[in-house]
Amino acid sequence: MPTTSGRAPSLFQSLIPILVLIGLLASGVYLFGDDSSGGPSQIALILSAAVGIVIGIRNGFTWKELEAGIVHGISLSLGAVLILLVVGSLIGSWILAGTVPTMIYYGLSLLTPSIFFAAACLICAFVSLATGSSWTTAGTVGVALIGIATAQGLNPGLAAGAVISGAYFGDKMSPLSDTTNLAPAMAGTDLFTHIRHMMWTTVPSILIALVLFAILGFTGTVPSDTTSVAGIQQSIEAQFNIGLHLLLPVVVVLGLVVAKMPAFPALLIGALVGCLFAVLFQQDAVLTYVGQTDLPRPVALLKGAWMSLFDGFKLESGNATLDDLLTRGGMSSMLTTVWLILSAMMFGAVMETTGMLQQIAATILGAVRGTGSLIAATICTAIGMNVIASDQYIAIVLPGRMFRAEFKRRGLHPKNLSRSLEDAGTLTSVLVPWNTCGAFMAQTLGVATLTYAPFAFFNWINPMVAIVYGFMNFTIERLPASEVEAVDRIA
Repeated sequence: MPTTSGRAPSLFQSLIPILVLIGLLASGVYLFGDDSSGGPSQIALILSAAVGIVIGIRNGFTWKELEAGIVHGISLSLGAVLILLVVGSLIGSWILAGTVPTMIYYGLSLLTPSIFFAAACLICAFVSLATGSSWTTAGTVGVALIGIATAQGLNPGLAAGAVISGAYFGDKMSPLSDTTNLAPAMAGTDLFTHIRHMMWTTVPSILIALVLFAILGFTGTVPSDTTSVAGIQQSIEAQFNIGLHLLLPVVVVLGLVVAKMPAFPALLIGALVGCLFAVLFQQDAVLTYVGQTDLPRPVALLKGAWMSLFDGFKLESGNATLDDLLTRGGMSSMLTTVWLILSAMMFGAVMETTGMLQQIAATILGAVRGTGSLIAATICTAIGMNVIASDQYIAIVLPGRMFRAEFKRRGLHPKNLSRSLEDAGTLTSVLVPWNTCGAFMAQTLGVATLTYAPFAFFNWINPMVAIVYGFMNFTIERLPASEVEAVDRIA
């Protein structure tokens, strides 16, 4: 971290940029709604960073010091940015290869009339694991499931809670998810170490949620109309060749993960395997996607596979739900998220370079005594950021920057921090009505946030499990003294 010469800020000064950010983000949500993360939030972050810069200069910092701090802060996210770009390629190639459609097809088959709520949760978990997006899952399959529940007179809040629980389980655990890539970048660990460590809190939480959904499902009317879901399956079969062999790219990536290959090359190999499978098993889909009948067949197949890597896949099947679900991916689809990450990192870097973040963290850490209270403080801070800043990315970035040094000082492995960030920052965003995630889900599913929030069991249970683990010192891994210097180099 570059050295600085300015004065330490007061707590009041440290809170000014955050209050400005809250005001700007709230205004962005009010003016632009769900689109606020597509540009307005980035502007809010940059303007708030500018306020922090002004305060820093007033406290004696030079522009060169602040600029160096910004460059250093942004550099911390570049590993995640590279992974996000290759994740975009992987999504596009896996859809074109039929891998994602096959996962969705078999996931939809899990829907049985006798256990609707539990099945809905599982379906959304499968789809979200395949796509890495809770929003896409809820906006497509989730809408169909809510329609079935409504037609059968089931509790819409409970149905929406099941959809959201499953969607956020997949979003949290999928290497294709942007937040799953962002959290370890903020903590100073790698993607797959982060995912493996999350399983300790995430798997018990989703199992408890599934039990609750199964119990509640037997107390109400059981749905019998699965027409909407069957229609999606029929449309998938009409557009793609479906078969278990198309899941081999998933097996390849998982095998590379088990072999402890770093995330970037593992995902890049997975994307290229997806291209190979598209050319071998989905030639009609590739040729339709390219749409140029004048090209020789081998050239058209190569172009289609190439396009899926940088521009994703676009489907025009006539089934609007399926088109929305499978029109995505490509490196270009990640650029808005990259923009948001860089803007958030700029704001966090200004707050850190000027000492404001340390001042706020010191105030919070004044009440921290042991590992349990540190984990609890991290989780509560992430929840607080979701409430006051209305954005899950900020709920990961700011607490990550605030507590990273304290975790290291206490000899705790950074994966404990990254897990805590996702246990709270990712999952509780959808429980806040004015958060972009809460607003999106309420509008998309047609169920008010406060109506479904009590039934989003997974999103409530996971943070509580994480806090209990912290106080019990269960699965809290410590960093050997010999590795502290390695963490310093990562930081």
